[in-house]
This record gives sequence, C-alpha cells and structure tokens, in this order.
Amino acid sequence: MKRRPLPPVREETTANTWKTLCENDWAIYTLVASVSALTYANSLHGDFVHDDIPAIVGNGDVNGGNSVLGVFGNDFWGTPMSDATSHKSYRPLTTLSFRLNYKLCGRSPWWWHACNIALHATCCMLVARAGAVVAKLQRPFAALAALLFAVHPVHTEAVAGVVGRADVLACVFFLTSILLYHGTNNHRVWGSVAAGALSMLAKETGLTALLFNAALDLYRCWAHVHRSSSAVKWRWKDSPYGRAFKTLAALSLLAGARLALLQGSLPAFSPQDNPPAFHPSFAVRLMTFCYLAAFNWWLLVCPWTLSHDWQMGSVPLITNVSDLRNLVTCAAMCALFGLCYRCLLDLEMQRHTPAVVGLMLLVIPYLPASNLLVTVGFVIAERVLYIPSVGSVLLTAYGIELMWKRGFRTKKLLVLCVATLVAAGVAKTHLRNRDWRTRESLLRADLSVLPHNAKLHYNFANFLKDVEQHEIAIKHYKEALKLWPSYASAHNNLGTLVLASGRAEHHFLQALKYNKDHVNAHYNLAKLYRKKNRIPEALRMLERCITLEPRFVQAYLELLLMKPDEEKRWILNKLLELEPYNWEHYLLYGNWLRGRGLLPLSLEYYRTAMRLSFSTRHNSPRGELLSLRAACLALRDTGQYARMLQLLVRWHAGRGGQPAGARLLAARAWILRSQLARRAALYSHTHRQMTSTCLHHSQLEVSPELYIDFKQQDVKPSSRLHAHDAKLPTTNSVEKNCQKTHEKSVLSAQYKPTHNKSETGHKLKSCPLNKKKERRIKDPETFPSFVSDHLIKTY
Repeated sequence: MKRRPLPPVREETTANTWKTLCENDWAIYTLVASVSALTYANSLHGDFVHDDIPAIVGNGDVNGGNSVLGVFGNDFWGTPMSDATSHKSYRPLTTLSFRLNYKLCGRSPWWWHACNIALHATCCMLVARAGAVVAKLQRPFAALAALLFAVHPVHTEAVAGVVGRADVLACVFFLTSILLYHGTNNHRVWGSVAAGALSMLAKETGLTALLFNAALDLYRCWAHVHRSSSAVKWRWKDSPYGRAFKTLAALSLLAGARLALLQGSLPAFSPQDNPPAFHPSFAVRLMTFCYLAAFNWWLLVCPWTLSHDWQMGSVPLITNVSDLRNLVTCAAMCALFGLCYRCLLDLEMQRHTPAVVGLMLLVIPYLPASNLLVTVGFVIAERVLYIPSVGSVLLTAYGIELMWKRGFRTKKLLVLCVATLVAAGVAKTHLRNRDWRTRESLLRADLSVLPHNAKLHYNFANFLKDVEQHEIAIKHYKEALKLWPSYASAHNNLGTLVLASGRAEHHFLQALKYNKDHVNAHYNLAKLYRKKNRIPEALRMLERCITLEPRFVQAYLELLLMKPDEEKRWILNKLLELEPYNWEHYLLYGNWLRGRGLLPLSLEYYRTAMRLSFSTRHNSPRGELLSLRAACLALRDTGQYARMLQLLVRWHAGRGGQPAGARLLAARAWILRSQLARRAALYSHTHRQMTSTCLHHSQLEVSPELYIDFKQQDVKPSSRLHAHDAKLPTTNSVEKNCQKTHEKSVLSAQYKPTHNKSETGHKLKSCPLNKKKERRIKDPETFPSFVSDHLIKTY
C-alpha cells in the first residue's frame, strides 16, 4: 500500500501560534507575573534593612503594641499625627498590611518579601492591562511594557525593601482606579474615586490617580468638548464635564482631608535631609530641582547608578548658570516640551494615545515628589519612581511599536535589542537584590557607588558600632564629618566612642552647637557629667532633654539615679505611665518601696513584675529571675517563709516541656530539700530556744492612719496610683508584739511546731492565728498560670 503523502508544513503555523499567544490576555498575565516573580526570587532571603527597622521591627502599630484603632491616629512610623516630631506620612492601609503579615507570619522576613513580590506581580499584570486598554497599545507591545516594568532595576528599593510596599500597594490601587475609569465605555467614576482614596491611604502620591483620570478623560473627549454647547446637547450625567467635576470634587475633598490630618503643623525637615530646599537663593533652588527632575528621568531610562540614600552631598547644588549639568536639564526639558507639543497637535486626530498616556503617567505621579509644589524630606528616592516608571515603559514600548511597523528589514535586530534590554534588566535587578539582603551588604554596595555621601559613611559607622568594630567606626564618623562638618548626629555618636580619650564632651558640645535641640546629645552629656560628679549640670541637661522629648524613658531612668529617695516617686509614676507593661519599672518601684520599709506594697509590685515577665508578650528569663528573687526577699524579710517556699515550688515546677509526673517529682524533691535544710539548721543549734515561725497579721500591717491615707488614694499597681511615703512598725515594736503573742511558745530544739502544711508532709492543725488553710499540692497542673517556663539554677 502506498502511504499517503504528508501535507506540507506551512511556514505561517509558528507565526500564527505566536500571534495567538500574544493576543491571549491570560497568557500575557501569566508571562509577566512569572518573570517578575523569578526576577525578585533571590530577594526572599533578605533581612529587614534600612527603614524596615523603625517602620516594622520597632513599630507598635505593626507588632501589636498599639491597638488597631491606633493605626488610624499614627503616622507610618508609629508616632501620633498630633506629635510635633511626627513625619506626617499617613499610610494606614500599608501599616495594616504589615500588621496582618506580623499576625500571620511573625517576624520571618521570607513571608514579608513574598508578599511584596506578589504585589509587584499584580502590578505587572495591571500594567499589561492598562497598556492595552487605556494606552491603546497592541497586545504584544503592552506585554513588552509590562515585561520592562517587571525587570526594571529602579524598583529594587520598592520591592526588595519591605517598607517599599507602600509604593507597590499604592500602584496597585492607582492602576485599578484608572482601569475602572477608562477600562470600559461606562465610566465608573465613584469606583475609581474609591480606588484612588485607597491608593492615597497606601501612600500620598496615589491621590494623583484622580487628577490623571480627569485629564485623560478631557483629552479623549476634546474633539467634542471644544465645540459650542449649542451644537452638542450634553447630558450632565454622562458628559465629560460631569465626570470631571465629580472627580475633581472628590480630589479636593480627599486632599482637604489629608491636609487636615497634618493637624496644623508641617513635617519638620532639616538641611541634611534636603539641602536644596533650604538654600536662601531662589535661582539655586530652581536650577537644582529642575536638574533633579531630569536626573530622575535618567534613572528611569538608564538605571545604572543606584543607591538607597541620595542625601548629603550625593548631588551637589547647582549654584552657577555655567554649571554643565544645566545642559542636561535643558536637554530633558526640550524632550519633554517636544512630547507635549506633539500631543497637543494630536488632540483632534488622537493617533498617538500611548504617548499621551505615557507622558501623563510619567509627569503627574511625580509632581508631589518634585519639590516644586511642596518640600519633601529627600533629594532623590528611587522608590517614588515606581508609579512614574509605568509612563516611562509605555513610552518605550510605543516607540518600539512604531519602529516595528515602519522598519521591516530591522525586525530581527529590533527583537535582539529588546531581548538584550530585558535580559540586562533581569541581571541588574538580580545583582541589586543581593545588595538588599543585609544591612552591611547594602551600605558597602552604596558606599562604593557614592563615596562622597556623608550619610552613608554615618550609617555604615553606626553598623560597625553595633557589631563592636569601634576603630573602623571612628574612621567613618570622621569621614562623615569631613564631608559634612555640621553633622550633629555624627558628632554625638563619635562622642560615645571616644569616652576614654577625653574628647567625648567636645563632640557632644559640637552636636549641640549645630543642633541645639539634639535630644541624644543632651542625654549623653548628662551621663558624662554624672560620671564626673557634676550633678547640677547633669540635672540641667536631663531637664532639657525631657523638655524636648517628654516620652524619653532613658532620661527618666538616668534622673532616677541622681534624685534623692524623697523625690523619686513622681519619676517612678511617670515611668509606669509611659510604659505600663514594662516589668523593669515595676521592679524599680518595688525596690524603692522596700527601701522605704513598705514591704507589703513592694510585694504587690513584685508580683506585677513577675506577671508581666512571665507573659507571652515579654517572655523575659532575666525578668523572671529578678522579679522572683525580689519577691522572695520581700517575703523573707516579713518572715513568710512558707509563702516564699510555695512561690519557689510553683516557679520551679512550672518548667515547660516536662510531663506532669516529672514536674510532680521535681516539686516533691524541692520540698524535701527545703525540709532537710531547715531541720539540719535546727539540730545544729540545739542550745537556742525556738519560737513559732507563724507571724501575726498585725506584724505585716501598716498603721491605721497610714492605711486610711493609702485607701483614700486607691493604691493599686495596675491603676498607677501609689501610696504616700510610709514605714512599717519598727523592728523593736514587732519583736515586743511577737513576744506578747507567743510568750508561752518557747520549746526545745527537739520539737518544732509547724503551722503550714507546705513545711512538712504530715497532717497537722493550722495555726489559730492564721485561719486560712493552705491547699495541698496534689498535681502540678493546679499551679497558677503565671509560673515560669525555666528552671532556677542558683539563688
């Protein structure tokens, strides 16, 4: 039989398959999401670095130290918006996402970075959708724009740094807003307004989505808007006038609400944060800010030089018209005006909608960070370019689309160039992710790029100080001061490292010279004066420190060491007010009360310290030992040996991870050792007369007058209201009362009356002076819930 010949293979099959894939939206979304996830996969093993420490690790709004409602009253760093030192960055949506991360995953950085990567992949899919639907790019070139966005190296700060989630989350709602408004013929105005409001709650720049929606809507309807109202009958509900009015009205209301959150004060920035903004010359400020805008555009076009910090000398001021950097500014402005002119000429025909959309997305979201409208706290920040980069990649993809349509012979070369561009972006982003893994690697990488940045030297010196490489840290502090002589914080930190050389006071005074309100310099100078026994000067520095920062706990602790005992009560009350859940403050208060002779009251504070140190929130082994020891000493001083033994047994038997039988044996062994030690002491002192160890309740009470005074003030540690100074009855009076009560209880050393069941294994009657019966320990499971999980080794 003859085989039937195979049908000829068509050359168009591969091309048709590729075209089908390019036209499939879900295939595009899967491609760009996968590429973005793989590009940032090596950032999953990064740690919390840079701004992650204050915004996440030490933020009570994130780790549960503050209530959920408190998130809406604090700024991004956990400071109340009404505070004068607040940064005024209101981003509760981002903070709530951090809080959810902490609730689900704890402080494991892997999951935090995974969440950032997932949000970035979502942004890439939205860019592909917006490029095709809003910008009117062809599907393959919309996918190309999304690929360029996915691998852009300038996004490493926003994606690899956990704090950069604010920009990524704002971009998600920004793109959602413009898709709701322009994605279909039925403009969902209120839906886009809601998404824009959520974008603003993620980061302030997200509010510009509403301005973009109104501007693009007017551009698209320009062919009808410019006609006379008599020629076209508009219905206000469906007209661009009505949509623009609603959008701009919502924009005004949201902007007004955001300004109201400032509560009458603007964020306080210093010349170190933004040197051009504080220059007295308007011409210098204008030339520098225009150059910074051009430089930011260059970072989007060629992201070769990247750094997480561009402050303090990274970009010198332009003080002269003859500066060559003005040529760069002129070139950028000419390109920008050329694009604007081309878009204005195209208002009627609207043949270059991708260029218009890209230009708007490039300029409008960047306006709040340009320093032209409001002063910001940075010179250059790569994270703020996350949303403007959408406009940049749309312009690039549209340029490639025009070249593809016009140059048939250069298509292979164009494909090669595009592939090289994407591969270069992947490689650069991959390397930059490695820099963001640890604090040390990030600082070393950026110092190699910007060695003249004083703040980088300062931050690197702080890191070296933390890892106890003091000699190298001193060199970097001095280098920072060489580059920026008025750097107050560098003077202060350098002073802490040169205490032995005697130069510390000089550096602290220099820090106060350049910044008279430097809180840490006042505090460190007070500590230095205290060590030199210059108490009046130290007290003056601490008072100034507390005036500048009323919630500075360390200053109150230092003040506690220098004030006499009679004046310490208000300091202790203030400490409990500032940190009501700190076991150390209750321990200090208990020690002070014990020193004043108020043993029953001190015992209450020791118990509170024990409860706080045993809690899962603190879980402090050191606090367990110190508070337990202090409580036992207080019980011993009052003669309550049975209660002290019971407390030790409960603490000793509450070891975590032990079965019930093992804990019961441990409790019995502890009781047996205590009994044997007590009896050995009795038999070794047979010549002494033994009296009953049971104490009458009158020996532990305060005088009636003082008790009434305490009760009027409702003395309770939990309520933070404390009794006035009082003392227990003197030792002699206690001994006399005890002798009168037990004058007939003198016994021989061979017999010892036992009045507490915890002191012996036999069943005896309880003391008539103490009617309450002690419960026998039948099972360690009945121990109180606040017992420790650790075994005491020494006492």
